[in-house]
Amino acid sequence: MEVNPPKQEHLLALKVMRLTKPTLFTNIPVTCEEKDLPGDLFNQLMRDDPSTVNGAEILMLGEMLTLPQNFGNIFLGETFSSYISVHNDSNQVVKDILVKADLQTSSQRLNLSASSAAVAELKPDCCIDDVIHHEVKEIGTHILVCAVSYTTQGGEKMYFRKFFKFQVLKPLDVKTKFYNAESDLSSVTDEVFLEAQIQNITTSPMFMEKVSLEPSIMYNVTELNSVNEAGECVSTFGSRGYLQPMDTRQYLYCLKPKKEFAEKAGIIKGVTVIGKLDIVWKTNLGERGRLQTSQLQRMAPGYGDVRLSLEAIPDTVNLEEPFHITCKITNCSERTMDLVLEMCNTNSIHWCGISGRQLGKLHPSSSLCLALTLLSSVQGLQSVSGLRLTDTFLKRTYEYDDIAQVCVVSSAIKVEA
Repeated sequence: MEVNPPKQEHLLALKVMRLTKPTLFTNIPVTCEEKDLPGDLFNQLMRDDPSTVNGAEILMLGEMLTLPQNFGNIFLGETFSSYISVHNDSNQVVKDILVKADLQTSSQRLNLSASSAAVAELKPDCCIDDVIHHEVKEIGTHILVCAVSYTTQGGEKMYFRKFFKFQVLKPLDVKTKFYNAESDLSSVTDEVFLEAQIQNITTSPMFMEKVSLEPSIMYNVTELNSVNEAGECVSTFGSRGYLQPMDTRQYLYCLKPKKEFAEKAGIIKGVTVIGKLDIVWKTNLGERGRLQTSQLQRMAPGYGDVRLSLEAIPDTVNLEEPFHITCKITNCSERTMDLVLEMCNTNSIHWCGISGRQLGKLHPSSSLCLALTLLSSVQGLQSVSGLRLTDTFLKRTYEYDDIAQVCVVSSAIKVEA
């Protein structure tokens, strides 16, 4: 009968502990009214308890710190710190001790050892200590692999390792939305507004230290998360930057294309890289976390071959009185156009001028401005429609309806006494 040899015990012992900051001690207050049988006994015991706050003994939050009793949660963006200790439990000197710590994720294996050199010898009851730090950048299962190799006095080489598994959770839920706005000056400087919704999905409040947008080389960014009060810049979220569990904040940023890129590209088309969000927060007793989103991409709006934009239009006009608007026509194609302007009246808005006017040739990425006159015969909010542009070269017609809206009111009548 085959007998398995007994498992050999190692001369060294490995201990791994996570380093976290302590938490505030909480107690459960026990009190009663003076007319009850215990009288003032419970209240006096709470006043004598060193863990309670003087003058506020019935509060659960004490003024002492307590060491963590479990591994706790690790969130994406936080720094994982661990204490590794190798102790010589034997009565002999151990030589050539090498301690290696690796962090295994679903996509990679990282070496976290502070030193790759072996320790020459380790005497009895002595230990080798090391502290490792790693900023967690992946969600999911992480495995800390600690391996120890050494040589006994008899020259035998020994090796063992231990595995420590933990989960990395998602601390924030970030959603982004893009809004396109047309500038009053030029089509190549159109603004892009980015709305970032950030939700705290942990179980503890967060102090939002910084939420900023790092733009790409194509854009300049302006933060719209503060207001000017009495010459001071005040956050729209108030003086306290705490984000409670499951609460959401909305941050707004305005991006404008840089002049050199706008002039080079004419009109920025297709998918462009806007930038990335940089979020820094603190939890518990100042534990810091940081997240950077991937590069945010935005699909630039398509204008076709010809773009019609408004440069000036009144908000309110009088009934049956002419008013003026200024339009800009931009050739977004890569060919020269010969344009003809046609104006079609609607039931409420009437164009004043000659339809079928020749606008002449318009080269690629070039623009021209038109001053047009209209008249409204109906009160209320009216839509400006009925412009047609025809390219005589290719016999193509471009129709523009619902260009803008104006409020038409009745003109004031002066009554003389």
